[in-house]
Amino acid sequence: MRIPLSALLGMIFTGAFFLAAIFADFIAPYPLDAAVGGVWEGPSAQYWLGTDTIGRDILSRMIYGGQITIFVATASSLLAFSLGAFLGFLAATQGGWVDQLLSRLVDLVMAIPSLIIALVVLSVLPINLTVLILVMGILDATRVFRLSRAVAVDITVMDYVEAARLRGEGKGWVIFREVLPNALSPLVAEFGLRFIFAVLFISTLSFLGLGIQPPLADWGGMVKENKDALVYGKSAALMPALAIAALAISVNLVADWILSRTTSLKGGRGA
Repeated sequence: MRIPLSALLGMIFTGAFFLAAIFADFIAPYPLDAAVGGVWEGPSAQYWLGTDTIGRDILSRMIYGGQITIFVATASSLLAFSLGAFLGFLAATQGGWVDQLLSRLVDLVMAIPSLIIALVVLSVLPINLTVLILVMGILDATRVFRLSRAVAVDITVMDYVEAARLRGEGKGWVIFREVLPNALSPLVAEFGLRFIFAVLFISTLSFLGLGIQPPLADWGGMVKENKDALVYGKSAALMPALAIAALAISVNLVADWILSRTTSLKGGRGA
């Protein structure tokens, strides 16, 4: 199997981001909140990416911020896929009023922009990692529901699913042993796209002040903290913004390759 250069680069950069997040405590040059230099110092041998609005090392804060950003995005994406895929498969295999009820509820939630719902909910609930993960995961589960239901509808009419039903297998068997294995490829590709959305979503919430709260840090919050530096020609706000873009592009390159490979394999079997 030959991996394209774009996908290979995406894997390398994505792996680097995740490794930095996992081993943040060991590779960060300075503590998260330690003021170690002057305000908005430029990149130097001591501070590779410069310092922020109160003299903290930007590289260290980006490493710790990446840890929080990636953790929240990964946890919310896993929740979204667990909930959305199960309900989507249930709606496709059960049909009838169950399918109609779940589909109309999802349509109702998707009719309102996710950011608006999140802002309303987070304005009345205590803001912590658990609440953020739950809100993001539930909102994103609606998108996963639509995809998983569409995929499962095509699978449930296959002969092997009908054979399982004729053998007397229950709904759990059909969902987890017949539908899920055959729907994994498009769902894995979609997971990458949902992860990107989660990274952008949590960064947006933090920039608006309703995401990650101090003393924790994330990339969106760092952009907010240092946005005034742009007026003075400083790059403090650009570094975390570039990290968000780089992670999004890297994961997207891998997801695109998985999706194109899945499509080509289907086309080959169809031929």
